[in-house]
Amino acid sequence: RREPLALTNLKKKNEETGEEELASRLDHCKAKATRHIFLIRHSQYNLDGRADKDRTLTPLGREQAELTGHRLASLGLKFDQIIHSSMTRATETTEIISKHLPGVKKISTDLLREGAPIEPDPPVSHWKPEAVQYYEDGARIEAAFRNFIHRADAKQEEDSYEIFVCHANVIRYIVCRALQFPPEGWLRMSLNNGSITHLVIRPNGRVALRTLGDTGFMPPDKITRT
Repeated sequence: RREPLALTNLKKKNEETGEEELASRLDHCKAKATRHIFLIRHSQYNLDGRADKDRTLTPLGREQAELTGHRLASLGLKFDQIIHSSMTRATETTEIISKHLPGVKKISTDLLREGAPIEPDPPVSHWKPEAVQYYEDGARIEAAFRNFIHRADAKQEEDSYEIFVCHANVIRYIVCRALQFPPEGWLRMSLNNGSITHLVIRPNGRVALRTLGDTGFMPPDKITRT
């Protein structure tokens, strides 16, 4: 779902019509619509929970999700879907946000779960997961990027607006990959809870970052990063 030429079977090129048929088939594979990707970091959650099911949103986290949902609704966009991480804090954030966006379907996926995408450069002393995590989580988060971040399907006629509720590490990695920046730099960015990151993918494959970690819609005393 990237270069139209990669979607065209050149072996089927008609010897009589030649380049004209190739051009026609390329047009058939070209995207026409723009995709708007809204990456939402989950709200503040209980850090003391041992298992994922215990890491539920705090009262402040629930307030943050309400503010994020209200902000998304105020944009007046026709959102197509909400895809969210299957982790408890992301699922709860999604449930609160979705109240402000009635009728928008919700889809849960394990691909967007939090993890260690790639060893950061420069390294940091306060966060050193086991090396095996980079192999396990990294492959999954890269799969999430390839599965969800691409130009519109050629059959898509109108621009789309999609929400992804997930985690800071996942969002930061996706932003680096989408902008073709060295992904090892993902940890140089910081994202607040409930923040909105807006990526735009044009039909020609160009990607633009409209906002990164926006929480300007929250009162200062509601903003956290934990």
